[in-house]
Amino acid sequence: MSDSVNSIVMNGDMPTAITQSKDMDAERLHRKRSLTAAFRLFGKFGFDEGVAGHITVRDPEKTDHFWVNPMGVSFKQIKMSQLLLVNHKGQVVEGKGLLNGAAFTIHSHIHSARPDVVAAAHAHSIYGKSWSSLGKLLDPITQDACAFYQDHALFDDFTGVVLDDSEGVRIAKALGNNKAAILQNHGLMTVGETVEAAAWWFITMERSCQAQLLAQAAGTPKLISPQAAAATFQTVGNSLAGQFQFKPLFDTIVAEQPDMFE
Repeated sequence: MSDSVNSIVMNGDMPTAITQSKDMDAERLHRKRSLTAAFRLFGKFGFDEGVAGHITVRDPEKTDHFWVNPMGVSFKQIKMSQLLLVNHKGQVVEGKGLLNGAAFTIHSHIHSARPDVVAAAHAHSIYGKSWSSLGKLLDPITQDACAFYQDHALFDDFTGVVLDDSEGVRIAKALGNNKAAILQNHGLMTVGETVEAAAWWFITMERSCQAQLLAQAAGTPKLISPQAAAATFQTVGNSLAGQFQFKPLFDTIVAEQPDMFE
């Protein structure tokens, strides 16, 4: 019997292995690799704005802990070895570097409120923060925007940099069970069952904001019908679709920047 197996649960005639630490280690490594690649992609796409922005992933074993980028390290240069493991008390329990207070305030409450959320992404990307200033949800004007049809929220109560604990609570409440939120006068927030999905939702939401801003500047966009938007959502808005859409981006950035996994 493999030493990675603690016990066997019989399911009919087929045994199901209950995985142990080796499998947890493998999953942790996978999540950290995906998280690092997501940061590099955000940097490549220009989503960085000084020290603003953060992506987190829940630890697979210590589920009340999450991995996050250290404040002051460029998205374009971050390496996997620099990631911080933080508990829900705001204590850095692994890694060296500064914890972004806003990252902890926002993400700790999202991870606590949503057990289904493995990863969450937030940045001050140019089109996302431009659209957020309008205080409106995205319209279903493109196939890609339908990924957010009736699955994103508006947090319309900006009070400054998110350092107060109560603001994190209110953002998590506004997000609800949705995959994304527009933080008015601030930027975008996306979540997912995987790092890959959360990162892809952010990337495509940023582009959807860009598309709607351009379309509205040119005229009055034609909306996709509710029936067609809902049907399209079923195809492009599910978690597996988000995860799969991220794969070619992951493969490209890994080939271009293999140093990220140092």
